[in-house]
Amino acid sequence: MTEPIPVPTASKKKRHWIENLTWVLIYGGLLTMVLGIATARSDSATGWAIAVPGGVAAAIGVVLIYVRSRMKP
Repeated sequence: MTEPIPVPTASKKKRHWIENLTWVLIYGGLLTMVLGIATARSDSATGWAIAVPGGVAAAIGVVLIYVRSRMKP
């Protein structure tokens, strides 16, 4: 039998900070990714250099949604 995954606890201030950071990363990352894709039409290397970090930021934001969902209220 395996042990259950421990659920992290956090203060109200930390939960609020994580919630704000999550949405900043998601929306900022998606905006940056779209700008990178638009730039890639004229300069491929620069476009990908902008789009990839934006996609990574959005992915980190999605992971933070999961982290926040696992925290105790």
